[in-house]
Amino acid sequence: MQARLVALSLVTLFSLAASAQAAPPWAKLDLFKKLEADPNQSYPLTENCGPWAIMAVTFSGPEAETQAKELVYEIRKRYKMPAYTHAMHFDHALGNAGPKSAGVGAKKVRYRVNEMNEIAVLVGDFSAVDDPAARKMLEKIKYAHPDCLDVEKRLAEGKTDSRSLGRLRMIQQSVMPETAKKKHKGPMSHAFITTNPLLPDEYFAPKGVDKLVQEMNGPVEFSLLKCPGKYTVKVATFKGQMVIDPKQIEEIEKGKKFESTLGDAADKAHRVTLALRQKGYEAYEFHDRFASIVTVGSYSTVGTPRADGKIEINPQAHAIMQALGPQKSTSPSAAAQGPQPMIIERVPLDVQPMLVEVPKESIGAQYERPSLGGKF
Repeated sequence: MQARLVALSLVTLFSLAASAQAAPPWAKLDLFKKLEADPNQSYPLTENCGPWAIMAVTFSGPEAETQAKELVYEIRKRYKMPAYTHAMHFDHALGNAGPKSAGVGAKKVRYRVNEMNEIAVLVGDFSAVDDPAARKMLEKIKYAHPDCLDVEKRLAEGKTDSRSLGRLRMIQQSVMPETAKKKHKGPMSHAFITTNPLLPDEYFAPKGVDKLVQEMNGPVEFSLLKCPGKYTVKVATFKGQMVIDPKQIEEIEKGKKFESTLGDAADKAHRVTLALRQKGYEAYEFHDRFASIVTVGSYSTVGTPRADGKIEINPQAHAIMQALGPQKSTSPSAAAQGPQPMIIERVPLDVQPMLVEVPKESIGAQYERPSLGGKF
């Protein structure tokens, strides 16, 4: 057991080092340094711009490309943000049958124009949807007032406004008091964070568990990875620690005793799982680099929506949470100490069981991205 944990630790150490070397190209980008802004240059979106960006605005019509380039230049020059154009083509005739899941009797969607071309302006290069820099930049975009999107200035200069729904925006702005305009969000107030459309859908598929964690759980008879449902109830959590210090690993290889709290956590989870199975529960165990858990049950849904907007928890899952949750004591002294966890195999379970999502292997875990520097 100790030798296996040392081996796993070594694999993890090398994996971490490899990950650092294989960092995506946008990880080293400085968004506010050496940002090119040339009115005569085009800045088209590429797959190397990062997997997430801000959709600022879209343009359509004969002058769409010209106004999009003007906005990209102004965002880069005036606001010091990386901006790009991206051409989009929509063929509504291909999808006028409606969603595949619509079924018999679904109404067909009809469009006045079957095909349409648009130019989108996207801002930023972000590695994650929850990147704090993306949130800050999105807020700035929403309140920005670029000159090239000022309808009155464009009309005075004899230019058209090619924004999609631009005329509607112009009407809304015209009826707004001048005092409100200064505090109101700008013409890009509907901006939002989106995926880089040049990357395939598989790139954004859930990554699932990685190879090392799969190896750790592969030989386990009642592994959570074999659970057929989407959700399960976590009833026990056992935390451990892993050796990644090269000096400690070297000492262990030379014979120094290794006190593995990670191994102890895995042993507790295994014993509790077997004990619950003997009691008739559908129990599973799962081990990763930092902890081991025990879950019970296999469910396709968390519950059903109620009229008040809350979720009525799955009755079967709720029964498990009640049965394996904290135990009520009739002793005054024990009651004063608060909820007491259930004890299985002399091991305490969690005080608060909870529904969790079952980890699954997905295509995203195996997807290769050679143009982006290997796996992300």
